[in-house]
Amino acid sequence: MKTIKQLSIYAMLITVLTVSVGYKSDFFEVAKQIEIYTTLFKELNMYYIDETNPAKLTETAIDNMLEQLDPYTRYYDEQGVENARINAASGHGGIGASTKIIDDKLIVVEPYEGLSADKAGIKPGDEIVKINDLKVDKTSLKSIISMLNGSPDSKITLTLKRQDKTITIELLRTSVELNSVPYYKMLDEEVGYISFIKFTAQGSAKVKEAFEDLKAQGMKKLVLDVRGNPGGLLNEAVEITNFFIPKEEIVVTTKAKVKKWSDTYKTKREPIDLDIPIVVLINQYSASASEIVAGSLQDLDRAVIVGERSFGKGLVQRYRKLTYGTQLKLTIAKYYTPSGRCIQELDYTHTNDNGEVPKFSDHKRNVFTTKNGRKVYGGGGIEPDIKLTKSERTITTDALLKSDAIFNYATIFYRQNKTISSPEEFKLSDVDYQKFITYLSTNKRAFKTATDFELDNLLKTTQKEGLDSKINTEFQNLATKINTEKIKELAQNESEIKEALTNEIVRRYYYKKGEYIHKVNQDKSIIEALTILKDETKYQNILK
Repeated sequence: MKTIKQLSIYAMLITVLTVSVGYKSDFFEVAKQIEIYTTLFKELNMYYIDETNPAKLTETAIDNMLEQLDPYTRYYDEQGVENARINAASGHGGIGASTKIIDDKLIVVEPYEGLSADKAGIKPGDEIVKINDLKVDKTSLKSIISMLNGSPDSKITLTLKRQDKTITIELLRTSVELNSVPYYKMLDEEVGYISFIKFTAQGSAKVKEAFEDLKAQGMKKLVLDVRGNPGGLLNEAVEITNFFIPKEEIVVTTKAKVKKWSDTYKTKREPIDLDIPIVVLINQYSASASEIVAGSLQDLDRAVIVGERSFGKGLVQRYRKLTYGTQLKLTIAKYYTPSGRCIQELDYTHTNDNGEVPKFSDHKRNVFTTKNGRKVYGGGGIEPDIKLTKSERTITTDALLKSDAIFNYATIFYRQNKTISSPEEFKLSDVDYQKFITYLSTNKRAFKTATDFELDNLLKTTQKEGLDSKINTEFQNLATKINTEKIKELAQNESEIKEALTNEIVRRYYYKKGEYIHKVNQDKSIIEALTILKDETKYQNILK
């Protein structure tokens, strides 16, 4: 039995390593390393004093190997492949809500408006403690989440914990298709606005539908908002760009080590509007396909880009089948916009000895030119034509915004306030913001910085050495001091934190659509876009 397992692992490793090294690598070195691994693996399984788990050992080895590359290259075992297939399937069934593991608990993050979870009264912040008859705990978390998915109209029973109450709800799974255009409207008599949050299979159709509706209402100028859009299907990015540029125009090029995987993507159809002035809003969370749309429209001088520099995800992934139903998703190419610039920011090839990944933008960025001869820069995402300045984000603020602290506080706020004013009018008061700061002050572990993690490690070491009881008071004083300094530092980015907290609170009452209704009425980026579109001379001068 062990011999069969070893052979399967050997075959899989050959596949993985052959794909990863490409055609130009030293095959003798590859064969040598495979042989070293397999002989070591054989010796371990035959002679190690205790029983080993060959599958777990191999998975650990693969995961550690792939960690040396980029975060998008991943190995999927049989169950992982099946989960990915279900999630990618059109019209797959789910409870109609997104979930997240927070502090080893399965938490409902967002019930989608009008779907099963929402109709059943499930709220953001609810903890799922049981799925059907299976208890959700720390050990079963990752494996049990897939049970939320299933055939549309199939029954599922959830036991939820909400504060000190336990609620049991039976509901039907529903087809889950995220609405990629949660909101669009006329901002005034001439300017239309479309929020676009993900490149799904129906993304371009939804954008076209919104565009045509706005045109019917008299739209003569457009604001396309892809802030926070993480990307998605490449063909949808090409399709949306095609709405505004001529047929047979290059939108994006992929360049791979293997020539047959390199490709050039051109527009295939006649555009729906070649003349309408466009402003595209981007921020640091606009990635991948969002950057292709923004970058190609910028390179072709078809739109003015406004906001913050985008994320810089210019890597292309492809799935490769391995043996025994497993798969490898690996990076095979890079994206290049029409001017020839690559939008990738992080240089994973040159990770330093400390595990830090350098940025291409840390060095001199290469200059490229748009169709009209304007300068644009490669490496480091898409640089907007009009950059909206914010106070530089501190490391502490970055840690806060990446944590679950804002989500957790919004749950508390929602439970304490049955209603808020309409999304058009809601504004977070100074009193409410100070309550949030007090929450962070009194909950030292609400969010953690690198210093907090180092302090945790130090405490564990003192416990191992039996010193914790002797220095506990000093340790607590230090933790309090660190937390105080963290809170002080947040003041430098108060407006950005307020904005993030406001968006989270508005979503609790008015869903994703409400968040964009709020933005349309109060968002500084949208106001700037309106200003540019209203000044035709300024708009044209930017593009020239």
